[in-house]
Amino acid sequence: MSEHRATVEWKRSGEFRYETYSRNHVIAFGDIRVPGNAAAENIPATVAPAIGIDPEQSFVASLSACHMLWFLHLACQKKWVVDRYVDEAVGVLDRTWISRVTLRPVVSFAGAAPSHEAHAALHQRAHEKCFIANSVKTEVRVEPRIA
Repeated sequence: MSEHRATVEWKRSGEFRYETYSRNHVIAFGDIRVPGNAAAENIPATVAPAIGIDPEQSFVASLSACHMLWFLHLACQKKWVVDRYVDEAVGVLDRTWISRVTLRPVVSFAGAAPSHEAHAALHQRAHEKCFIANSVKTEVRVEPRIA
């Protein structure tokens, strides 16, 4: 068993009214600090715009990164040399929960690439091993391509 920590910090910077309070916050992973915010559609127009990753984006990115890391590990074990991996993942928010995340990894290989079937099987195995995917009720679809 291992523990994984993150610190989320928000500070008031003016009146604390729904129409005006800042949704900006900081997400810290040890010494790494990332700006956070609410999703743009959840922020009233009367609040000053600011950059930041919203929780829904962070959730989608966690699923994508976990899948990628397992894929790279498994590809390395199979001796396939991965040059590049790009995933433009998309999550769908249905009223009160993220019901589906679609991962669309495009992978470039150096030298011999796996067959499409072997590539798909490797992604299936990565999906099965992903700790994040195994922790959520969200449907996670994987639509891989070889570049």
